[in-house]
Amino acid sequence: MGIRGIILHDAGIGKDQAGISALPYLDGLSIAGATIDYRTARIGDGQAMAETGVISHVNQTASQAGCAVGQPTMVCARAMQTAKGAGGEVPGYAEARFVLQDTPEGPKVMGCDSTSLVQPEDEGQIVVTASHGDLLRDSPSWGSRPDALAAIFNDAGASDPSRLPDLDTRNIAGATVSAESARIGDARSTYEDGIISHINETARRRGARIRMTCRDFVQQMIDSTQSAD
Repeated sequence: MGIRGIILHDAGIGKDQAGISALPYLDGLSIAGATIDYRTARIGDGQAMAETGVISHVNQTASQAGCAVGQPTMVCARAMQTAKGAGGEVPGYAEARFVLQDTPEGPKVMGCDSTSLVQPEDEGQIVVTASHGDLLRDSPSWGSRPDALAAIFNDAGASDPSRLPDLDTRNIAGATVSAESARIGDARSTYEDGIISHINETARRRGARIRMTCRDFVQQMIDSTQSAD
């Protein structure tokens, strides 16, 4: 779309610096890129990011335009107005949805790099996502998504992921893995590397606990359905 710059949330930076990994990618497209310190504005809330955000990282293109660490969001945004803007072909990129586990005796476990990839057929299944665990400002609920057995997210550095109590209202076991343990945006890392950092009451009743691995959380959710039977 020929944009000049983009300001993102750093998502707690996390494992392998996944929260800021877009910045060198944007440099390759001559797009000024910056991230907001996760401690200064809630992820998923663009208005809060604009009003209270403080810049935590900038790429080389943004730096050349006058952006700098420590600037308020809108000061950085105004500096980006002088950037040249994107040029050349943008390589295609698709987020992935895939099966992590499928056995006859239990629910299917689906990996979704984004919560947007959760599908109606995930009703009663376990969805392991790589999205952050906060509700979006303009979409403050699980919405029309199916009643999964459980859903796991990345905490993106948040101390109180707002997605989890919302899932309680749907009797969906919810959990986040710590940003330091798994790469945000990578559902396979959530599943293979993630350490549970927050759980909701539904997950607690089904035997989940903080600091268990994501794999163990998934197995506990499966076991809880079998014991209920």
